[in-house]
Amino acid sequence: MNNSSKPTALVIGAGLGGLLSAAKLATSGYEVEVFERLPMIGGRFTNIDYKGFSLSTGALHMIPHGPTGPLAQMLESVGANVNIVRSKPMAVIRIPLKKEDNDYKNGYTDIPFGKFPDPLSAINRLKIAVLMLVTKTFPPKNGSLEEWFTRYIKDEWLVKLADSFCGWSLSLKGADTSAKEAFSIFSNLYRYSGSGVPIGGCKAVVDALADVITSNGGTIHTDKEVLRILVENNKAIGVEVNGNKHFADIVISDIGHIETNKLYEGVDSSDEYRQYLEKLKKIRPSAGIKICLAADEPLIGHGGVLLTPYAKRVNGINEVTNIDPNLAPPGKHLAVSHQCVQWDKLDELEQEIELGLQDINDIFAGKKYEVLLIQSHSGGWPVNRSASGLDVNVKNTTPINNLFIVGDGAKGEGGIEVEGIALGVVNTMETIL
Repeated sequence: MNNSSKPTALVIGAGLGGLLSAAKLATSGYEVEVFERLPMIGGRFTNIDYKGFSLSTGALHMIPHGPTGPLAQMLESVGANVNIVRSKPMAVIRIPLKKEDNDYKNGYTDIPFGKFPDPLSAINRLKIAVLMLVTKTFPPKNGSLEEWFTRYIKDEWLVKLADSFCGWSLSLKGADTSAKEAFSIFSNLYRYSGSGVPIGGCKAVVDALADVITSNGGTIHTDKEVLRILVENNKAIGVEVNGNKHFADIVISDIGHIETNKLYEGVDSSDEYRQYLEKLKKIRPSAGIKICLAADEPLIGHGGVLLTPYAKRVNGINEVTNIDPNLAPPGKHLAVSHQCVQWDKLDELEQEIELGLQDINDIFAGKKYEVLLIQSHSGGWPVNRSASGLDVNVKNTTPINNLFIVGDGAKGEGGIEVEGIALGVVNTMETIL
C-alpha cells in the first residue's frame, strides 16, 4: 500500500462479496487492494463464453430481488452502473393437471407463484392464510420449514413446494432450511417485488464493481494467492502474497470462515477462539448442479423462474434470453436448470445429474433443445460456503481484530444467494465504517 493518510484495506478474493466490499471502502475514503488467486475476477459470479453463449460460472444470471433489492441498492450506492430488468412474472409453479399423477407426463399447467395455496383444500387454504398473517408479527424461531408446514398443515404439496423453492433459491431441502430463515426470505420476496436479470449477465456486475474500485484508486491483482494473514497482538495487520508482505489497517476475506481460519490458525489460544472453532465445525456448504440448455425456440417463454416441485431432482429453471437475448447467439435461447444436491448424495453426482436430465426431458417433453454444459458445485467450489441460516455471526467478525468475513460464507438473514451476500457485506461495512 502507498504511504498516504488514507485508511487502508486488503481484500482476499475477488468474488462478489470481495468486490462489493472493496467498492464500498474505495468510495468511502479507503485505499484498497484486492488479491485474487484465479486469473479472472468474479469467482462464481461471472460469465464464461461457450459456443457463443454467455454461461455463468456459478450463480445464475439473475438478481433474486431485482432492481430494488439489497444487491441493486448496494450497486447504486457505490456508483456501479448495472441495468437490472425486472422479471415478469417473478415465478410460476408447474404442476400436473391431475395432482395424483405426481409427474408431468399426462400434461401440466403453470400457476403464478402467488397462487401457491390453490392446490390445497379449502380448509388448508384458510389455515395457510391465517398462518402467513400470524408469522408477519410472530415469525417462527426454531424448526425447519418442512417441520413448520407439516406441523400445521399436513399436505404433501407444501413439502414439495418447500423443497422446490428452497432447492432453487438456497440449494437446500425444506427439511434443511430453518423456518426462521425461510420466512425472512418470503418477507423480502414481497418487499422487493421479485427477481430481475442484469443485462450482460453476472459479468456486467463484477465489471462495473471493478471499474468503481480502480476509478477510486483501488488495485485488483489476479493470479495472486494470499498464503498467510499477518497477525500481531491478536490484530490483523496484513497478508503475505508470493513471499511479499502487504500491510493494512483492516483485512477482509471473501473465502469464508473456514478457509480464512487456515490462513492464521495457531496464533490464538483464547477461550473466544476455541468457541469460534466450535462454531466452524457446524458450518456446512450447500451443493448443486446446473444444466445449461440451448434451443431455437423459447422453452419457457418468460424471464421469471419456473419452479418444478413434481420433478425428481430439478428444483427450478430460468430462461434469461427472454430478457437479454445477447446472452446467446442470434436466434438462440439459453435456459438453465438448478437442482440442489443433498449432503448424503455428494458421492453420487453422476446419478444426480442423470436424474436431472430425465427431469428436463419430462418438463420439456416434445420440445427440441441441446444440453450445452453441465456444472456441479460442491467441495471447494460449492453453491455456498456456508448454507443459509448457518452463518457464524451477524457482523461477520472473527476472533482476530480487524479481520472480517464476507461472501457466500457470511450472508445476511433472509437473503437469497447474491442478495444474502450483499446483506452480509452491508452488515460488515456497518461494523467497519
